[in-house]
Amino acid sequence: MCGIFGVVGQEKNAAQKVLAGLKRLEYRGYDSWGIAVKKNNGLIRERHVGKIGGAVTKLPASTIGLGHTRWATHGGVTEGNAHPHFDCNQKLCLVHNGIVENFLELKAKLTGHKFLSQTDTEVALHLFESVGLMAGFKQVVGMNAFILLDSANDQLLAVKNGSPLIIGLGKNANYIASDVWALLDHTNQVIFLEDGQAVKITQAKVEVTEAKSGKIIKPKITTLNWQAEQSRLGKFHHYMEKEIYDQPKVLDNLSRLSPPAIKPSSKTFILGCGTASYAALFADYLFDLSGMDVEAVVGSEFQKYQQLLKPNQAMILFSQSGETIDVVEAVNLAKAKGLRIIGITNVLGSTLYRKSDQKILLGAGQEVAVASTKAFTAMLAVGLLLNKKPLQNVAASVRRLLDGPTRNQVKQLATKLKDREHIFVVGRGQDYPIALEAALKIKEVSYIHAEAYAAGEIKHGPIALIENGTPCLVFGNATNAAYEMKARGGLIIGIGYIPDKVFDNYFPVADLAEASAIPMIVIAQLLAYDLAVARGLNPDKPRNLAKSVTVK
Repeated sequence: MCGIFGVVGQEKNAAQKVLAGLKRLEYRGYDSWGIAVKKNNGLIRERHVGKIGGAVTKLPASTIGLGHTRWATHGGVTEGNAHPHFDCNQKLCLVHNGIVENFLELKAKLTGHKFLSQTDTEVALHLFESVGLMAGFKQVVGMNAFILLDSANDQLLAVKNGSPLIIGLGKNANYIASDVWALLDHTNQVIFLEDGQAVKITQAKVEVTEAKSGKIIKPKITTLNWQAEQSRLGKFHHYMEKEIYDQPKVLDNLSRLSPPAIKPSSKTFILGCGTASYAALFADYLFDLSGMDVEAVVGSEFQKYQQLLKPNQAMILFSQSGETIDVVEAVNLAKAKGLRIIGITNVLGSTLYRKSDQKILLGAGQEVAVASTKAFTAMLAVGLLLNKKPLQNVAASVRRLLDGPTRNQVKQLATKLKDREHIFVVGRGQDYPIALEAALKIKEVSYIHAEAYAAGEIKHGPIALIENGTPCLVFGNATNAAYEMKARGGLIIGIGYIPDKVFDNYFPVADLAEASAIPMIVIAQLLAYDLAVARGLNPDKPRNLAKSVTVK
């Protein structure tokens, strides 16, 4: 959940390169940030609380540097807890993504060291200072990625188990980052480090080894064909807005794909976390309607199914990053039980991509905004394709919403609702996951409490909370629930292709059968975005959230 960037090369601009890399990665963590570079025979650093934004650095010229944007786990958001952390002699510094679960036990054994922070990272650093990176890594419990800057030898040392690390092979310089997008300004030649692997990076050489044995490994070098320009803001005010407007192109590209074939199995689990879990639930409805035995599972709850897993089963996983820790753990568990893995992700070379037997790329381009938009609609589109549902008119339908009068109508509604404390959202059948995602988007970026229910459940308790003027979003054909909420004073906002007199506001979408879910959720995305802007918030960087959840 943190952003990491390091470089060692010939040019003495390491601090500027690291700063630029961290700005690319800020969506992975923006509580605080810091950079360290070599100066003379030691290290110098700067650390700051808050977003990196338009920051500049005055660190001295250096050929080697390491930086980090933090999403706090152990220890509060303070400058002292920000990475990089220094060893006792200020010759080594460490950045870290993950959690050291046994840090208190390790700290008790590290006598003679001075601890200046509350973090588990600093404990790991002093452990590495005492026994070395590889020996120390074997003592650490948890899913982690560590990068150590060794100023005495002008090298970066890294090792991982669970959290992503990617090596970039450049001209007269080599790089390391927690996300491939940060490397695209420098190189398209990358190595995706595997769990249990370590790497030594100098200006001239990259050496990958097995962490336990020290055996040298010949790594696979991947050539990327992505363009760095994909992540530029351009004419838009926020990345969330840009990414909403990217969706017609993404959907148009997906509509040209041949539907991937999923081999029949006795049972198929469909898994995701957060937004991706709603894409999984949407696909579950579609597969059920097709007569397949499927079950949607929230990633963090998959452990309870382990006694039910059998080799003749399959698992379909949705993940924007392909690095979400609960997804990765579920894949490892399913593979150990012999299940066939179908991975649906937006990131080529991600852990999910590499571990999957069948790989499906969303092709949505980089998402910088923390709240997912275009990756989610791409997931819905893939779910439709897997069930042989057409996509031919979906992109045009979304484009009409974005370019037509609906756009201003959503803005006007957001102005009307911006001071509300609660919004209720309902949907029926395959529209229920869309209601769940709509409520999540509103919560994530506007901080308005939004709650979603299956339409038939609203009268089993939640309707007690409806009072005069309570905003109620109604997706699809959930009109019975709409009338029930209207009778209690609810402000009824319909989103679908069937108009009804019950609606106080109505946003029509084209009748695309099951695919109507996509233009419906785009309207909800716009509403969430406009609510955030109307409330003076930055929708790209919601408080307390990070883009990729790589810690438990």
